[in-house]
Amino acid sequence: MEKWSDEWKTRCETLRDNYLEITDRIAAAARRSGRRPEDITLLAATKTVPVEIVNYGIELGIPVIGENKVQEFLSKETEYLPCTRHFIGHLQTNKVRQIVGKVSMIHSVDRLKLAQEIARVSSDQGITTDILIEVNIGREESKSGIMPEQLSELVEQIDRLQGLCLRGLMAIPPICEKKEQIREYFSRMYQLFIDIGAKKLDNGSIQYLSMGMSGDYEEAVLEGANLVRIGSALFGARNYNK
Repeated sequence: MEKWSDEWKTRCETLRDNYLEITDRIAAAARRSGRRPEDITLLAATKTVPVEIVNYGIELGIPVIGENKVQEFLSKETEYLPCTRHFIGHLQTNKVRQIVGKVSMIHSVDRLKLAQEIARVSSDQGITTDILIEVNIGREESKSGIMPEQLSELVEQIDRLQGLCLRGLMAIPPICEKKEQIREYFSRMYQLFIDIGAKKLDNGSIQYLSMGMSGDYEEAVLEGANLVRIGSALFGARNYNK
């Protein structure tokens, strides 16, 4: 097993270096956008990343981790060090009961039926679950998310539900060749975020705009994101095998 200890050491060193560089870049982008670095939350997207590596990242100071797959999360959750845990992947209604109560926020709510099930299960457990609405800002058929013009109606429907709290929006814009293009999508998301933040909600407290990943998190912060989801830029390519 000595070869594994050497490999883990290399991976941990790489993670440490990546984490320091990313936090520096987030801080610089935050200042350029007129905000403080501490206004931006770094979420580590931990899909396929071994628990040992994630736990080292938590020890470094990564404040939030996010899982994409229900089964993977369930297989790892008891081994994680104490940390804030989010669910960031597509969630089926029949898997809601397996997630509610084990994560502090669900990012990918894109339909009323899913919100209703989260609300029902949360109410059964006597808790309130924070959620974000996922917006398909690029109108891509291959991606989930509600269309921008349907957002206001869904916000109003969700606001009538007990057992959950709407905390903001999430998006994964199309892949763009130019930074100006991706910033335009982020800018549109920020305007939607401002618009729903102006609504008087009974079951909402709009705070988070979750957008920006490994290749575009700086542009996202410049356009108003305050929660960025970063995987490969932190952990490297998703090819860990133990």
